[in-house]
Amino acid sequence: MVNNQEYQVPTWNQIYDMLLNQTQKINKAHFNPDIIVAVSRGGLVPARILSDLLEVQNLAIIRVEFYVGINKTREQPIITQSLSAPVTAKKVLIVDDISDTGKSLKLVTEHILTQGATEAQTATIYAKPASTFTPDYFEKQTSSWVIFPWDAKETLRKIFQKQNGKRALNKEIAQVIKAGLPKPLTEKLLTNMQKDQNNDAPL
Repeated sequence: MVNNQEYQVPTWNQIYDMLLNQTQKINKAHFNPDIIVAVSRGGLVPARILSDLLEVQNLAIIRVEFYVGINKTREQPIITQSLSAPVTAKKVLIVDDISDTGKSLKLVTEHILTQGATEAQTATIYAKPASTFTPDYFEKQTSSWVIFPWDAKETLRKIFQKQNGKRALNKEIAQVIKAGLPKPLTEKLLTNMQKDQNNDAPL
């Protein structure tokens, strides 16, 4: 099987710089959220950074499950952890790392408004051109699969689990490294995964 998946690997510094730019956009729009809601798990880190940059201390979490593999999803996203704080009569900034299909952000936005929020806006670092939901704020558009620092092992695990043969695996790992995931880190994560797999094997 030929793999045509393209990858993009932003660094921590690039992500922080993009979130700084996003902060300026949010301030320029005169949107002053009372609370930031992180869409777990992808939105946890950017939400915490935006909480600091926007000086919004109230931070809540909602969890949505949708992806089961690289570019493989459930039929519809589902909320698996309800809001960790009330949003009644509050202006809410919903944060995720990427708007891929847009279905998760749409679900969360609708849910938060039904919970009594007076306004809900959305912010992501990346947005896919094919997304059916355009965030109010995003920094870059890409059709590539984005590997964030906080999900590098998860992405490598999904690649590893494809089981398309060693040659195909090595080729895809090489693509990931070429996209910017440091080779020493990639090798270390793969070694750890192989150890975990061996430890889980029946005796």
